[in-house]
Amino acid sequence: MPSMAGSDRARRGNETASTPERVLRFGRVPRLVHRTTGWLMALCLGTAACLYFGPLAELVGRRLLVVSVHEISGILLPLPVLLGLLSPEFRAELTRLNRFAKYDGEWLRLALRRRPGRPAGKFNAGQKLYASWIAGAVPVMLFTGLLMWFGGLLPWIPRSSAIFVHDWLALAIAAVVVGHIRMAYRDPLARQGMRTGYVRKDWAREEHPHWIDPD
Repeated sequence: MPSMAGSDRARRGNETASTPERVLRFGRVPRLVHRTTGWLMALCLGTAACLYFGPLAELVGRRLLVVSVHEISGILLPLPVLLGLLSPEFRAELTRLNRFAKYDGEWLRLALRRRPGRPAGKFNAGQKLYASWIAGAVPVMLFTGLLMWFGGLLPWIPRSSAIFVHDWLALAIAAVVVGHIRMAYRDPLARQGMRTGYVRKDWAREEHPHWIDPD
């Protein structure tokens, strides 16, 4: 029996030694905000596609229901972020997203040249630009959507102008979101961080060196 216990301890020790060290990347609130916002965005884009593309509209049918889901999901889209502001943890993440450091310019130059070794903090420059762009686009989509929904809300703004901005901005958002998803699927370790909250420390040191080893 003692020898068996010793072998078990040795086995557990080997497993621990072979398990990569992990570090907490995202807490519960940021992950919940990200996940909820993602689902609402998917509903908005999916229902928009069903409303504007004939083959999809014929396949899905129930236009009034699709319109209702689109309107409700659009109105709710900013809500996860607004509720997340109640959390100090989430506010700290937003502060990091809103601050551009000197090394972010270097990250962009290397990204455009498709070179590795890009310096980044907890968020790289691409993630910061994406978050800033979405943060600006969503209020515009909500505003123009309300103008389309309530035609007389601001009578000096033609409804046709609201439709024009809403439709073209929706296409731009769809393209950017697809790019965001594509980048996420190219990096399973980054997805793991958003799913579980933890990432491998060696990955973090390689991809986000100024976060793990700040100057």
